[in-house]
Amino acid sequence: MAPLRLRIEGRTFRDTGNREVTLRGINVAGDAKYPIAPNLPSHKSDHFYDGDGVSFVGRPFSVDEAHVHFSRLKRWGYTLIRYVFTWEAIEHAGPGRYDEDWVQHTIRVLRLAKDYGFYVLMDPHQDVWSRFTGGSGAPMWTVYACGLNPRAFPATEAAWVHNTYPKPAEYPKMIWATNYSRLACQVIFTMFFAGKAFAPKAILDGKNIQDYLQDHFLHACSHLALRIQEAGDLENDVVIGWESMNEPNRGLVGFQDISVIPSEQKLQRGPSPTAWQAILLGSGRSCEMGTWEFGGLGPYKSGTTLVDPKGEIAWLPADYDDSRYGWKRDPGWRLGECIWAQHGVWNPSSDELLKKDYFATDPETDRKIDYEYFTNKWFMSYYRRHKEAITRIHSNAIIFCQPPVLEVPPSIKGTKDDDPNMVFSPHYYDGVTLMMKKWNRYWNVDVFGLLRGRYLSPAFAIKIGETAIRNCFRDQLSAIRREGTEYMGNHPCVFTEIGIPYDMDNKYAYKTGDFSSQSSAMDANHFALEGSGANGYTLWVYTAENNHEWGDLWNGEDLSIFSVDDNLLPLSPSADDKGKTSASTSTTSIDDRSSPAFSESRLNNDSPVSPRNLKQTLSTTSMSSLRRSNTPAEIGSNPGYRAAEAYVRPSPIATVGNLLSSGFDLRSCTFTLSLECEDPATEKVATEVFLPEYHFPQNNIDVSVSSGKWIIDVKDADGAAIQVLRWQHERGKQNLTVKGVKTRQGMSLDQEEEAPGYLEQCRQSGCAVM
Repeated sequence: MAPLRLRIEGRTFRDTGNREVTLRGINVAGDAKYPIAPNLPSHKSDHFYDGDGVSFVGRPFSVDEAHVHFSRLKRWGYTLIRYVFTWEAIEHAGPGRYDEDWVQHTIRVLRLAKDYGFYVLMDPHQDVWSRFTGGSGAPMWTVYACGLNPRAFPATEAAWVHNTYPKPAEYPKMIWATNYSRLACQVIFTMFFAGKAFAPKAILDGKNIQDYLQDHFLHACSHLALRIQEAGDLENDVVIGWESMNEPNRGLVGFQDISVIPSEQKLQRGPSPTAWQAILLGSGRSCEMGTWEFGGLGPYKSGTTLVDPKGEIAWLPADYDDSRYGWKRDPGWRLGECIWAQHGVWNPSSDELLKKDYFATDPETDRKIDYEYFTNKWFMSYYRRHKEAITRIHSNAIIFCQPPVLEVPPSIKGTKDDDPNMVFSPHYYDGVTLMMKKWNRYWNVDVFGLLRGRYLSPAFAIKIGETAIRNCFRDQLSAIRREGTEYMGNHPCVFTEIGIPYDMDNKYAYKTGDFSSQSSAMDANHFALEGSGANGYTLWVYTAENNHEWGDLWNGEDLSIFSVDDNLLPLSPSADDKGKTSASTSTTSIDDRSSPAFSESRLNNDSPVSPRNLKQTLSTTSMSSLRRSNTPAEIGSNPGYRAAEAYVRPSPIATVGNLLSSGFDLRSCTFTLSLECEDPATEKVATEVFLPEYHFPQNNIDVSVSSGKWIIDVKDADGAAIQVLRWQHERGKQNLTVKGVKTRQGMSLDQEEEAPGYLEQCRQSGCAVM
C-alpha cells in the first residue's frame, strides 16, 4: 500500500518524506451557500420558498472557471482547501433524494484540485441551520420535518431572513447570527442534538426527530464520501479528511430558565427575545422585549419594542399535508401547536409558563446541564456517529473535530475518542472588528480570556495599542490551541475559520482604493496564527462572485479575499506614478490586461484550459472575462489590491524535523524560521518555504541561514508556478531569515521611511491593560 500523502504523527502533519507540513489554507467558496439555479444570493426573494427544485450544480464555481480560481490560489501560496458544501446541495429535493448531478460536478472540481496539488478538507457547512432560518446548510424540508412553517418566520420573528427582509440593503449587519437565539434555530438544534431527551413526542417514520435528522444528514455525507471513493483517484490523494458539522449549537439544551436571557448569550442585536418570548411569538402572541445595538464595548440595550405577529404562528397548520415529502408523522405529534406546549412546558390556554427549567437538567440522569455537559454528551454522541459514517467508507480519513465555537472542548483525552487521526479545528474571529466593521488600532478585548474568567473585571481584558492588540490575538489563539490539547489530547490544531470584514468604515476602501485598515487587520490575524503554534489554518473566505455592493452575497457579509471589483496583487511591489507595474515578466501580474505578458488568446482560445497550459503564465487569466459587476460607481470605480500584501505572505511548506517557530514581519518584510532536526536536510528532502514574488522579487532577496545551502526556484509543478526556497541544512537547531522589499500600502518604502518591524515591537513589549 502506498504511503499516505499526508498523515498525522502526534500533533504534527507529515508528508511522505517525513517532513512536518504546515497547512496554509482557504475556504472555497462562499458562493456554495446558495443555489445557482435559480441564482439566489441572500438579498433576492424571487422563488425563495421553492426550495425543493433548486440546483447547486456549478457551485462553488464551474469546472471551466475552476482553473482560474485554483491557479490563483496556488499562486498565492495556499496548500489546503476547506471545501464548503451544504446538505441542501445534496438532498434538496426531499428525504433520500440525492442530486447526482451535483455530486458528479463536485467530483470533477475535486479532480481539478488534485491537478493543482491541493489538500482538500470536506466541510459540511451550516450557519444557523438553513437558508430558510436565515443562514445556510440544511434543505428546506428539514424545517417542515420539525413542524415549522418557514413562510411565517418574518411575522413571528422566528428567524431574521435576509431573503425576506423588506429592504435587503438595510438588513442589519451581523444580525443573522442572532438567529441562534430565536425560535426556529432553538427548536431545530434542540431536536437535532437532543430530541429524544426533550422532544420525545416528535416522531417521524417511527423515529425520534433527533435520529431522523441525524440519519439523513449523515447518510447524505456518506453518499458523497462513497462517490468520492468510487471516483478512484481522489481519496487520500486530494481529499485528506472531513470536518464535523460547522459551528454546532445547543439550541435550548441547558437553559436554566427560559424566561430570562442566559448570561452566556453574549451576542444580542435588534429585538432580543428570551426563549419564552420567542415561544409566545411563535404561537402568535405579541411581546414587548428589549432592543439591542452593538457599541464600542459590546452589546448594549437601546430600548424596547413591541413585536406583534397578529395571530400568525410559526408552526405548520393542523391541516398541513405531510404527504408532500412522504413521511408519516406520529399522531402524538400535533401540528398547529407549539411542540413545547405538547411537552408541558407551557399552557397555550392561559399562556402560563409551567416549566421554566424544562431544559435545565438531563432527563436521564437529573444532572444539571451546562455547555460542557452538552458538548460531552450530545455533541460527542453526534460526533461519534459522524466519524463512524465517514470512516466506514474512507478508513484513513482525518477527522477534523469542531466543537461549539469558543466553548470548552470535549473532555476526551485518554479515552477511546482520543483518536490519533483526529484534528482539533476551532474557529476564531476578532469580534470587535467583525461586529463594528472597523479596525480599531487603539483598543480591543481579550474575549477568550473573559469567557474563561481570567479577569477580575472586564476592564482588565481591554488591550491598548496596536502592538498589544496583536499580541493579544496571538495569546488568544495560543490559549485556544493549548485548551484543545488539555481536553482532547495531543492532536494537530488547525483554525478552520478566521478572517476580517472588508467593508469597513462604511466601505471607505471601495470609495478610495485605500485598504490600509484591512491590511492592518489581516496582518494582525496572520501574526496571531503564526505565533499561536497551530499547525495551519483555512482563512475565511474566497468568494468567486464577491462585489463591492453586496460583498459575499450572503447576509451582508464581506470577508472574501477576492472581489470582481478589485485588482489582483501584482508580482512586483514597485509601481510608477500611474500604478502600472514594470513590463518585466518577473514583476508583472498576468491578470493585468495592460501587461505585455497578458494574452487575449488565453481567454478566447477554444482549446480547453488545463493546469498544464496555465503553468507558463505564472498567474491567472482575468476574472473580468468571467464575471461582470454592476456595482455603483461610487463604490466600484476605485479598485484596490484588497490588502493582498497581508495575506499573500511567506510560509513554511514542509520542514525537515520539527518546526519550532516561523513568522513574517510585513512592515520590515522579514521572514524568520527556526527548526530542530535529528537528520540533515538533503537535496532530495529539503526544508521548503513559499516566498511570494511580490514581497521577494528574485533580484532583491537577502537570505541568511545558520548552516547549509539554499536555492530559490520557481516551481511549475501542480498547475501553477510558485517561488520556493529549498534549504539543505545540518542537523540540530537551525535558523533561517529572508528579507525582501519593504512596502507600505502596496508601494515601495524609501529607505528613510524604514520603520521598526512589528515582530520586533511585539517582542519588546507585552500586552498593555487598562
